[in-house]
Amino acid sequence: MVERFLKQTTFSSVDDFKKNLHFIIPENFNFAYDVMDVWAAEQPNKLALLWTNDEGVEVRLTFADLKERSDQAAAYLQSLGIGHGDMVMLILKRRLEWWITMLALCKLGAVAIPATHMLTKHDIVYRNTRASVKGIICANEEYITTQIRSAMPESPTVKVLIAVGDNTPEGFHNW
Repeated sequence: MVERFLKQTTFSSVDDFKKNLHFIIPENFNFAYDVMDVWAAEQPNKLALLWTNDEGVEVRLTFADLKERSDQAAAYLQSLGIGHGDMVMLILKRRLEWWITMLALCKLGAVAIPATHMLTKHDIVYRNTRASVKGIICANEEYITTQIRSAMPESPTVKVLIAVGDNTPEGFHNW
């Protein structure tokens, strides 16, 4: 894969590396399509992501799995009005959905804004207004959704709220 994006892939020294490292970047390069989906086509069963959590849950996703899930997520986000150039804040902690969402947003040409789960209403309003955030995708945890909800009256650009987890709160779409 790397040969597709580098003019030279082996180097004899640091100086050789500095002098001869040149990237081949296609005009409309999109990481999700041009790298991840190509891996899915060429080696669909190759392990792409191994995710675990503190409760001992382990999820193994192949490149084919990531393609399928990111395609589904992109279609869902697009159905909610997220598209090219839209700013989308992600408050997903270390959830598996973060990885899928990043690829989905990349496929749409939307801009992901990763954010900590410790943001307050003030922090969220600031980010929403400064970046003209259109959507927020968050972990469905009471503190996070409460801060987001309280920020909405002062966040006129935000049109889409999505919660990841059980018991979707009012005003949020269910991931």
